[in-house]
Amino acid sequence: MLAKTLFGFEELLAKELRALGATDVKIGVRNVSFVGDNGFMYKANMALRTSVRILKPINSFKVYSEDDLYKKLQQIDWDKYLNVDGTFAIDAVANSDNFTHSHYLALKSKDAIVDYFRDKFGRRPNIDIKYPDLQINIHIQKDYCTVSLDSSGDSLHKRGYRSATNIAPINEVLAAGLVLLSGYDGTQHFIDPMCGSGTILIEAAMIANNIPANINRKEFGFEKWDDFDEDLFDIIRNSLLKKVKESDAVIIGYDKAPSAIRKANDNIENAHLEDFIKVKQTNFFTTEKEVEGKTIILFNPPYGERLEIDVPIFYKEIGNTLKQSYTNTNAWLITSNFTDGLKNVGLRTSKKIKVYNGKLECRLVKYEMYEGSKKAKHKHNEL
Repeated sequence: MLAKTLFGFEELLAKELRALGATDVKIGVRNVSFVGDNGFMYKANMALRTSVRILKPINSFKVYSEDDLYKKLQQIDWDKYLNVDGTFAIDAVANSDNFTHSHYLALKSKDAIVDYFRDKFGRRPNIDIKYPDLQINIHIQKDYCTVSLDSSGDSLHKRGYRSATNIAPINEVLAAGLVLLSGYDGTQHFIDPMCGSGTILIEAAMIANNIPANINRKEFGFEKWDDFDEDLFDIIRNSLLKKVKESDAVIIGYDKAPSAIRKANDNIENAHLEDFIKVKQTNFFTTEKEVEGKTIILFNPPYGERLEIDVPIFYKEIGNTLKQSYTNTNAWLITSNFTDGLKNVGLRTSKKIKVYNGKLECRLVKYEMYEGSKKAKHKHNEL
């Protein structure tokens, strides 16, 4: 099978898959291939934090033209996977000199499947782009085509807990990956000082308490498949829930906008995590660290893309607040604003990781705020 992910999260996803029990795990670009049975496929969809979808390949072949693709798709026994009265949708991707138009590829593939049913039964299944019974993935790399069934249905970042978002919400898979990259595991305290609608906080709380990422989802693609085993699905779901633990770590979010705090609270309630996360309406720049011991700060400040801010001053203020009020923390932030933003934080980064927020190339950067760095700073100023 193939688990797809975001750029930069391949190692994280491979680690997750191995921990769940996958075998033959191989890292690709924005994907990780692995071996597992149907039960493992159910488990992977429910539990993986950094995967956006899980594909189950059913056929692969060399292909040199659209007509060639049409003929080879017609040779697949489609009635094994799809009822003639059912619905389907096709997602086609090509990295090939012979195939440059993904939309045309999808249309050609649709024709092949429709004609297969028409020839065999005299009627055909319908297309349903929104809620298909079967989502089919066609992937062409050079002259090699892989045909897969999409076991996830809707992208796995749609966890099912988010009913309200603010202006620039962060994708749930991106949020989970950033939390894991920060090294957070629930043994430290966690603060998101610009929490927006609470996505990073919720993903952190799920990690801290070992709650399966997609436990709140209404449906997965495989639940509509003819071979769906509901009893097995329930057994796997219950076994994942038995591994949930209770973390003692403090998880706090701040935001200065009352509307953001309202939305964050709604989403936290939807995720049933109100016992583990506290959010407060306050401006981060006026706060002081309110927990003792090891703490991770992780946030997604405005980049100046959608929210109007004075970027240089804003980022300078971030650096000043961390330096003066948050010793003994590892602070991480993600931004696409390298020149006016990061340059003005005024702290030395100890790590920089390239990631993408949607189409924006970003950096996830780490600042280590040591105990006593204030004293050293004062001394330096006096000199």
